Amino acid sequence: MGEEGAERRLSGDAEEFLSFLAAERGRAPSSIASYRRDLLSYEEYLEWRGESIATVEPSTVRGYLGVLEASGLAPASRARALAAIRGIHRFAHLERGAPSDPTVDVEGPRLAEGLPKALSEEEVARLIGAVRGSDARALRDRAMLELLYATGARISELTGLDVRDLDLDARLARLFGKGAKERIVPMGRMAAEALREWLGPRGRPRLVDPRRTPRRDVDALLVSARGTRLGRQSAWAIVHRYAVATGLADRVTPHVLRHSCATHLLDHGADIRVVQEILGHSSITTTQTYTKVSQEHLQRAYRAAHPRASGARAAPVSSRGARRRPEPVD
Repeated sequence: MGEEGAERRLSGDAEEFLSFLAAERGRAPSSIASYRRDLLSYEEYLEWRGESIATVEPSTVRGYLGVLEASGLAPASRARALAAIRGIHRFAHLERGAPSDPTVDVEGPRLAEGLPKALSEEEVARLIGAVRGSDARALRDRAMLELLYATGARISELTGLDVRDLDLDARLARLFGKGAKERIVPMGRMAAEALREWLGPRGRPRLVDPRRTPRRDVDALLVSARGTRLGRQSAWAIVHRYAVATGLADRVTPHVLRHSCATHLLDHGADIRVVQEILGHSSITTTQTYTKVSQEHLQRAYRAAHPRASGARAAPVSSRGARRRPEPVD
């Protein structure tokens, strides 16, 4: 449908909407970039139809979603595009005086309900245990893996941490999540110990030289070998390296450690509201996804351990090993 999106410009309403998301909602640059791509494609479609944001009808939105489906775009990508389209039309209606929001009754694509693929506790221990040595990089990597699992932090939250965001005596970390929302998250003893090692003389001070390190990176908790703040891609690569070393390369990402943190907390009896607060979910519905994983774990344990779970109807056995009749119960 015309020229490449990269050569096109968004409408003034769309640019204002993106500015609103960045300034008022605190959306990350990566989210803004995704919205920009989706809106460029949508506005190209509207131009091809001779329409604008102000004149769109629900049938136009449905037609565009049909074009995306016909092009082979995955349901998740179509759902993301619809989120951007809903956003711009809601903004135009509420902030720019458009007569209505044409997306109100438009249904999105059905998404398969994927359950988080949590690691077992033994696999997490094996992953962290794969970090060998006591040089600065090893201390950093061990602290990073421990902190990811201990707090359930997103990788962007982790790499955005400064040293001052930690209180190791109280075992607390201050994380900044989506929408720049701040939350205080506890951590366990092992994570706190790994961080103390990393912040000690053999760790971070070996890589950070205040005379050479850029001012913006001097306070970063996790730094590269050059002393600059560790980026998301570099952190992801570090996790992947140890996943390969432990034979878990096809299962482990930083987000899987977040899944594992939530699932293991629920397995051990944590209240779902507590887990919601730790993960920084704005809706309890998102956190409830993890309860399904925990319920599956409980069902497996029940079937394996309960004497009547398999369907066999064995008679009770006395302490001497002889079969006896069950006594009536009032």
